[in-house]
Amino acid sequence: MAAEQMADRGEDPGQVPPARPLDAIDRDILRILQTDGRASIRAVAERVHVSRANAYARINRLVEDGVIRGFSARVNHERAGQGASAYITLKIVQNSWRTVREQLQALPGATHIALVSGDFDVLLLVHTPDNRALRELVLTRIQAIPEVLSTRTLLVFEETDLGPRPDRTAELA
Repeated sequence: MAAEQMADRGEDPGQVPPARPLDAIDRDILRILQTDGRASIRAVAERVHVSRANAYARINRLVEDGVIRGFSARVNHERAGQGASAYITLKIVQNSWRTVREQLQALPGATHIALVSGDFDVLLLVHTPDNRALRELVLTRIQAIPEVLSTRTLLVFEETDLGPRPDRTAELA
């Protein structure tokens, strides 16, 4: 979102401004919004003990600075008809990350893509309706990408969302 805003202003998204330090109020606002992205400005302001105008300005700054990348719902994929989940590791041609990333982003059910170090280059999380759709995605879509040298599919048997909790107060400290 911040990169899109920078591009809209004619700035180079590759030139990211340096991060501003977050104070305790900023970190508290982030915890609140991570727990409940639908929290009102008024509720956030009351919980962090600042005025609504201050809370509004801080949230806007966090968005503009790219600290907050967006607001979303946490989805139970199984209940949403996406009963098969898998992490797929990919080995790719050297220096092809941007090309591969664009193609992976277009895949149905792709929810997370990471360039990583180690025995493979890319880690992809996908959710599909069933194993047949997962098989089709891996064998006909991913392996058809010319820059993909090999894949390994790791089925997810059970997931636990580790969203912010009060007992993890040091997360954003």
